[in-house]
Parts: sequence; C-alpha cells; structure tokens
Amino acid sequence: MGRGRAKAKQTKVARQLKYGTVSTDLSALQSELTSGQRSVIPAPAVPVADDVEDIDDSSDDDPYAKYYDEDDDDGHAEATSRA
Repeated sequence: MGRGRAKAKQTKVARQLKYGTVSTDLSALQSELTSGQRSVIPAPAVPVADDVEDIDDSSDDDPYAKYYDEDDDDGHAEATSRA
C-alpha cells in the first residue's frame, strides 16, 4: 500500500527524460572534450615476487591446516579404509 504515488512519480519522471526535449550546451561539451587536460591516476605499485618460494603461504596462518589431510580428497577415506 502506498506505492501508487511513488510509482506514478517515477513513471512521470521517466517519461520526461525519455521523450522530453533537453537543451544541451554543445559548445560546452565540445570544449570539455577537447580541453586536452586529462587527469591520469597512476596505478598502485604491486610488489612482485621473484620466486614462488618468496610468496607468503596463507596455510601458515590457518589454524586448521594441521587437520587437513592432502590424501583425503572426499573426506571419507578414513571411514572407507576402516570398513
């Protein structure tokens, strides 16, 4: 309830934007596009590792890494080996 007015207002504004005539200052647009002053934002410097060994391994910080078994692919290897 209560969305009728809001929707009507949105529809009205959308129609004005779509079908209404907008006076565009083309000379101002042209001067803006041809000003020649471009603001270039330099890319941030990203440190590059020389070797793969230099990259910090995130598993060192993982408190559950000691419980991970690399041979156990599906998590059921221990249960199937006992059966």
